[in-house]
Amino acid sequence: MAPPSLETVGDRYQHIAFGDAAVARQRITGSVVAYGAGLDTPDSGPQQVTPREVRMLTGVFAFHMATVTPSGWPYVQYRSGPTGFVHHLGGNRFGFADFRGNQQFVSVGNLETDGRVALFVADHPKKMRLKVFGRATVIDGDADPELLERLSQVADGRIAARCERSIVIDVEAFDWNCARSMVPLYTSEQVRERVQPYIDQIHQLQDRVDELERRLW
Repeated sequence: MAPPSLETVGDRYQHIAFGDAAVARQRITGSVVAYGAGLDTPDSGPQQVTPREVRMLTGVFAFHMATVTPSGWPYVQYRSGPTGFVHHLGGNRFGFADFRGNQQFVSVGNLETDGRVALFVADHPKKMRLKVFGRATVIDGDADPELLERLSQVADGRIAARCERSIVIDVEAFDWNCARSMVPLYTSEQVRERVQPYIDQIHQLQDRVDELERRLW
């Protein structure tokens, strides 16, 4: 896998993601030249998101979210919703409505103890991957009903699922991954969008053939 350009790995990402053991191995292989250029300088603070990150985060229908349990274990959960269920709230802040689930409250409980969160976001048709570090806040619906209502809205209307609380994430750092190993995957809706024009054309041609056959008879 080709190393990322220094433009895609900011100082804050390096300081968060790269521990001493990782950096030691990078030095042995020489990859620290590409990956660790900002480690010799003080942490510069949160990376500022650009329109590219905003488009990625607000255009997906799913992502994986990692939180930290009180015992220090990572906990990864798949979060999904209608396309656009992740909202940009301005600056580095994003939010989404938390749907009623299995009532275990593992992610929510973790966030209320430790707000650190990591997101893995993928656009499989375009073979794009984005890793995000942030700090999340859980806001119950009755504490801010207006925010929950805002996050419950998508382009096609209101989310049908029962929304109980808002989760707001302030992005600290992000990194775009190499797309080399990604396999393009498509939802049934995405396949239909790409195939439907050809199906329509086939139907039109079949109607034309039927018409011409009737004339011959």
